[in-house]
Amino acid sequence: QVQLVESGGGLVQAGGSLRLSCATSGRTFSLYDMGWFRQAPGKEREFVAAINWSGAYYADSVKGRFTISRDNAKNTLYLQMNSLKPEDTAVYYCAAKQGGTRSPYKHWGQGTQVTVSS
Repeated sequence: QVQLVESGGGLVQAGGSLRLSCATSGRTFSLYDMGWFRQAPGKEREFVAAINWSGAYYADSVKGRFTISRDNAKNTLYLQMNSLKPEDTAVYYCAAKQGGTRSPYKHWGQGTQVTVSS
């Protein structure tokens, strides 16, 4: 079982940047497909970005502004968020899975709040 702990959230003005981190436990981090999701107040949780052996993938709403990356030596996932907009305000969650593209994410962090002021 992998445990995930997000950090790096906070309050930032529109146009600013934040970098989220997701620290994971265990020695098999490199074997997991990893993703970032977010949930805004009153909305359903939505996909933000994912990274696996074949590359990185992004929601259209963040493409060109956010970058997902991972450091397997540090067992850590990152989300660099630039040009932030008020609509990026949400709780951001990292998630992990195995089993391929169609498998669901089974492991989730507790989330970190990102608030973008206008």
